[in-house]
Amino acid sequence: MSSDPRRGRGPVARHARLRSPHPLMQLVSLIGVAVVVGVVALTGVVGYHVWDAAATVRDNAVDINPEGQAPPSMGEIEGGVNLLLVGTDSCEGQDLALFPRCGIDDDGGERNDVTMLVHISDEPRRVTVVSIPRDTYVSIPECEKADGGTFGGGTEKINASYMYGGLACSVRTVEELTGEDIDYAAAIRWTGVINMSDAVGGVDVCLSGDISDRHTGLALTAGTHTLQGVQALQFLRIRHGIGDGSDLGRISNQQQFMSSLVRKLQSDAVFGDAGTLLNFAGTALDQVREKQLVLDTGLANPNTMVQIAMALKGIPFEDIVFVQYPTYYEGDGVRPITSAADQLFAALNANAPLQLTGDASGGFGVEVTGEAQNPVAPEEPVDGATTDPSAAPVDPGAPAVELPSSIPGQSAAQVTCTVPQR
Repeated sequence: MSSDPRRGRGPVARHARLRSPHPLMQLVSLIGVAVVVGVVALTGVVGYHVWDAAATVRDNAVDINPEGQAPPSMGEIEGGVNLLLVGTDSCEGQDLALFPRCGIDDDGGERNDVTMLVHISDEPRRVTVVSIPRDTYVSIPECEKADGGTFGGGTEKINASYMYGGLACSVRTVEELTGEDIDYAAAIRWTGVINMSDAVGGVDVCLSGDISDRHTGLALTAGTHTLQGVQALQFLRIRHGIGDGSDLGRISNQQQFMSSLVRKLQSDAVFGDAGTLLNFAGTALDQVREKQLVLDTGLANPNTMVQIAMALKGIPFEDIVFVQYPTYYEGDGVRPITSAADQLFAALNANAPLQLTGDASGGFGVEVTGEAQNPVAPEEPVDGATTDPSAAPVDPGAPAVELPSSIPGQSAAQVTCTVPQR
């Protein structure tokens, strides 16, 4: 993968003074295709009376670590936390008019076609979302299947992990691939994405040219569009009409969606409106009841989600980074570039700012077109204090780590547009 000289180098994290957004915005803004996960936290703030339905969530939760101890009370996420968020392709409960293949060749399997590891650091707070391509060949550990049998010990594409052992198996597979311990996990199906994007009121996306894809049915003209419902899901699934037509291009399209969602949430367009917030929470509960959203037992605790969300307020756009796990093509899939991945996770564990040096997209799916500014609040001096910035101590923070160019990605500070397939 070669760098595009027009794009230059990505931003280094800066520590701007931000106004305090709704404490739950940041959590929900991370997950894009799995946008509903943060709703557990939202309902906790809206009012615990909503959580008379919490038993529904607990009853449908998945234990991803049955033999281990539950993480301690996290407070402000001391030491950081990792969440695994997956989007699955199950035909269960889907509308055949929207997903006709479910009525034609449904094999009954459910694969994790979207797999994202969300790393939330300790102070200073930074967030990195690592998207793992669905066609990445990995070692799948021995996992327990729904029928009580086991599967594992072989090398397959990572999206087979959910089919063999559900959410817990995907967690173990990603832990083995990355060397990271995963604290919480969630999975969402197609209909869940449609309903939750409706509840959030849509997300703005940019296209540098017209796109049309017969596989998803999405056709959009060049320019900016506000997508929700079916169109939002089509945009998150599209690959044939953009970039090089690969899953790698689709990942960058999803990252554009997530970056735009971050900026919308920070603008108070969603969580500044109590009606939207309540609708969002209620829709999420419906998705759990209808089995379109699955949470692990730890994430199903609303108190835990509130604690996580409270620790995430005010993160600058530059410190919310979306990257693709580094891979190279081989046969009908891709293989991990472990040397580059090791550098990425070493930087995350050191809580260093990340310097992107590669393309915004591993599959030429997007291009950088601008930079978004953080919402900045005016200084509010206390009695006797000075507003002269030269009088304030300067904290240079940790030095930035330049990631290898084989790691594509973008930050929420970068505005990107989808590139049509050529």
